[in-house]
This record gives sequence, structure tokens and C-alpha cells, in this order.
Amino acid sequence: QFRCVRGMTSYRCAASAAFLAAVFAAAPAEAGLSVCNKTEHPASIALGYFDGKAWSSAGWWTVASGGCTEIVANRLPARYYYLYAVHSDIGGAWDGDRSFCVAEGRFNIRGRQDCLSQGYEIRRFFQVDTGNSPDWIENLAD
Repeated sequence: QFRCVRGMTSYRCAASAAFLAAVFAAAPAEAGLSVCNKTEHPASIALGYFDGKAWSSAGWWTVASGGCTEIVANRLPARYYYLYAVHSDIGGAWDGDRSFCVAEGRFNIRGRQDCLSQGYEIRRFFQVDTGNSPDWIENLAD
């Protein structure tokens, strides 16, 4: 709890309290997976993961230039996750060597096989090794 120091004006006290509230509100989440965009252009993100039974992919999340977006809100149960990201307005992608199915618009696809025959596209995702951390922030940069 914030307390005003004796001799502090009420305006300065209120301004200090507001500043501290903003700083602590902007702190990273306690658990989950977030992606931060360190580029000058917005990015679209897709996630690949194994839920213990099957591989799945989900997307799209938009991350503004200089912003961060939470992709997984809960404590991370797995060590490895897979991401595919593309600059929304100029092209270019962050990709890798793991194939997952994707679709236009919001999607949640169970399975990684036979993407094309199911009407999906294939994208190559890069691996994110969280080291079994309950939370992770992945930064996209040029």
C-alpha cells in the first residue's frame, strides 16, 4: 500500500501513487507465454503446442509495434512451444523447421498431419525452449 510522506502535497502524493500503480500494473504476468514485438511493424502470431495427447495449433494474435501480447494465460505445463510470426503489413516471417497447420482468421486446429487435404495451410514454426519455466516472454526483433 502506498502512503504519502509527511510534507508531500496532495497533488504530488496522488501523482506518485498513480505512477507506482502504472509501473506495477505493467509488470509481466506471473505465469504464461507472452510475445513482445521489438520491431517497427505489427506482427501476427500463431502458436504450436503438444497438450499431452495431441499436437495443436492456434492463432492469430496481433502484437503491435513495441507491444506485448499474452498468448497462453496460465502456468506453462510444457517445456517446448512453437511460434510462427509474420509482419502484418510488410511481409517477412519468423519461422523454423516444425510444420503446423494454420488458417486465415482465428483458428484452433488439432493435429499436424494432412493440413492441405483438410483445407489448411502449412507454416514452419520455430521452437521456444522455456527451460520448464512457468512463464516465458519471447521477443521478436529484426
